[in-house]
Amino acid sequence: MIRGFRGATTIDGNTPEAIEESTVELFGEIVKRNGLAADEVSYIIVTVTHDIDAAFPAKYIRQLEGWQWVPVMCAVEIDVQGALPLCIRLMISAETDKRQTEVEHVFLRNAVQLRPDLLKNVLD
Repeated sequence: MIRGFRGATTIDGNTPEAIEESTVELFGEIVKRNGLAADEVSYIIVTVTHDIDAAFPAKYIRQLEGWQWVPVMCAVEIDVQGALPLCIRLMISAETDKRQTEVEHVFLRNAVQLRPDLLKNVLD
C-alpha cells in the first residue's frame, strides 16, 4: 500500500546551514520512526514558507547516501495570514505495510503546534 508520511519543523534563521540542519533532522526522524528505505519511496515533496529562500531543502535530502535517485521537489506554501513562520514541511510517498493509524507523522521544534492531534507521535 502507498502511504503518505508527513512532518514539519522550523528553522531559527533563513540560512543554508539552518535549512540543512532542520531538513536532515526532520527527514531522518520520519525515515527512522517509520522504517523507510529509499527503494520504498516514490517521491518526496518539500514545502517552505515564503520567508525561507536561502537554499533548497530538497538538495540536502538528495545529498544523503542512497537517496540521490528518489525524486524530491520543493514548493512554496500558500501565504496564509498568521501561519507559522520559517517552516519546512515534508510529504513522503512510500510503499509500506503500515496501516494508516500506524504511520508516524513527525513534528519538531515550533511545528509541534501545527498538529496537536498528532502530538503523541512527537513524544514517542
